[in-house]
Amino acid sequence: MRDAPPVLDATESDACYLAMKARDARFDGRFFTAVTSTGIYCRPVCRVTAPRRENCRFFRHAAQAEAAGFRPCLRCRPELAPRAAAWSIEDASRILAQQAARLMDEPDAWPAEGTAGAPGAAAVAARIGVSDRHLRRIFEAHFGVSPLQYLQTRRLLAAKQLLADTRLPVAEVARASGFASVRRFQAAFAAHYGLSPAALRRSGPVDGSRQGTQVRLAWRPPYDAAAMHGFLARRALGGVEASGDGSLARTLRVGHGAQARSGWLAVRFDAEGHQALLDVSDALAPVLPAVISRVRAWLDLDADPEPINAALHASFPHGDGVRVPGAPDSFELAVRAVLGQQVTVAAARTLGTRLVAAFGEPVATPVPGLTHLFPAPEALAGADGDALGRLGIVRQRQAALRALACEVAACRLALHPGADVAATCAALKALPGIGDWTAQYIAMRALRWPDAFPAGDVALQKALGVKGARAAEAASQPWRPWRSYAVLRAWHAAALPPQGLPS
Repeated sequence: MRDAPPVLDATESDACYLAMKARDARFDGRFFTAVTSTGIYCRPVCRVTAPRRENCRFFRHAAQAEAAGFRPCLRCRPELAPRAAAWSIEDASRILAQQAARLMDEPDAWPAEGTAGAPGAAAVAARIGVSDRHLRRIFEAHFGVSPLQYLQTRRLLAAKQLLADTRLPVAEVARASGFASVRRFQAAFAAHYGLSPAALRRSGPVDGSRQGTQVRLAWRPPYDAAAMHGFLARRALGGVEASGDGSLARTLRVGHGAQARSGWLAVRFDAEGHQALLDVSDALAPVLPAVISRVRAWLDLDADPEPINAALHASFPHGDGVRVPGAPDSFELAVRAVLGQQVTVAAARTLGTRLVAAFGEPVATPVPGLTHLFPAPEALAGADGDALGRLGIVRQRQAALRALACEVAACRLALHPGADVAATCAALKALPGIGDWTAQYIAMRALRWPDAFPAGDVALQKALGVKGARAAEAASQPWRPWRSYAVLRAWHAAALPPQGLPS
């Protein structure tokens, strides 16, 4: 698979215009329409009257539109669109560009920096092991903008969302969206958008009567919300998670060490509007960009169904809307993966609920059933073997949990989208009690790697009609680079809940 070039040709622009006129949600976030007569760029689903064709320019990325001098629409709000999701497993420069973009998009990729967003392009280049100059060259080749322009657009759109959807003071908005100072934030906002942060907030007042903050998070159809809800509801841990009729709620800790913030969130699926409605507690509002990033990954809202279905539809004709559930807390997912080794989903859920009750931090929420935060890495790193044994956790799992917690607590192991997948899987398998199957499962859900494939999973082999990991691996080759989605579709098609899967 090859990424699309950053510049649209005439034929592609004409197709974009037709999609825009139809307000086709399948293309939301895949391109943006800039109107030369107004100086504004919009999502394809914007409800305004379609402009004349000669007044339209089309861009693959919001950063390209802003670099060309266009301002985001205040009605359709480009910051709400699904993120671009192009993947390659063949071209090294494309892989580097994609990894750099993910690191810029993921606040959790920089725990040592606190919750103020990703550092600059030079730090990103250093993280992926290339020079600043080389990163700029490959980034411009594949995204059509410089890393600095991409990062600036991400920060400004995050700030715009905070101004529109929260009551945070401007100073906190600046910090949460990644600006070093209020002065720089206000100058960048005025230069790019032609108005002050306070003026934008006055143009869209926040509902002061609502408890917490509500955010709309769009997806590209088709999206099987029932399958996503069912998968997560069956694995809900008591105290941390709760599920209702089409809704999911949970507690969450965001940040690192003394800078961590904790609270609750709840999400409902709006199938008709192709969006998830997210409610976030006031305590998490200062880290809303990180919360949004985690929820988008948790519900796999940024997937682009077109290339995925092109590769998988023939083998899984009834799975076009099935997504890969992620994790709002990657450490939690890794712990639950270890607890779920060689046991049923129900047994893993029981062990996880006991672990929460014994080591989780109590937290007050208005949501019934949400009483605890999942145990922090520091809490499990120092857990006593006898205490874990009383929960029903066998010795091998105890050693794996403590080793995993120690590595994460010391920041030696990074578990987030944007992490180096091969290096992270190798580091996981070096820990006691963690093999390839568990590492691949963590890569699939916590690292958001679309080509993860736990070939040793017996339920997967049964669903594919093969015997042994080698046969499963061979059968999976035509599905690359979307094998994670093939795994979920195979489990979904099997009809019965898979046995022996991590929770």
